[in-house]
Amino acid sequence: MEASLQFLLDRREIDDALTRYATAIDARDWTMLDRVFTEDARLDYRSAGGMRGPYPDVRQWLSEVLPIFTWTQHLVVNRAVEIDPGGKTARCRSIFHNPNQLVVDDAPWSFVVGGRYHDQFVRTGAGWRIAVRVEETQWWEHPMPGLPPQPYPMPDDSFD
Repeated sequence: MEASLQFLLDRREIDDALTRYATAIDARDWTMLDRVFTEDARLDYRSAGGMRGPYPDVRQWLSEVLPIFTWTQHLVVNRAVEIDPGGKTARCRSIFHNPNQLVVDDAPWSFVVGGRYHDQFVRTGAGWRIAVRVEETQWWEHPMPGLPPQPYPMPDDSFD
């Protein structure tokens, strides 16, 4: 019974971290985002046309590119969590659906993106945090100017 309870508590905390990520991104609350990732986390957003790098660099990039949107709405669902024996690390695959709006030629432009997050979590003194994230953008509708009709393919080195 104790192991089952610990699994449920861990699972809830991982779910909370994923929700915190979406909330922080949509609110542009970079301090809250610091409670999602480890300081040395590695993130890869290249399939969405973004960057790959250490968390501090990606955090800076996000803070510079997301303000082009009037609003964003990150929905992170269908969370499949596997906690490794010993309870110090976990893997999670979740689905995201992300409507966005920006202004193009003085008119609202809706841009919707969907795909998967592949996350590796670690248990820290402050709770579960993402140590590795790879975004697998699978589709988008009405891509904003400058993007191709289909998302970028996943780079071969995404999971290195």
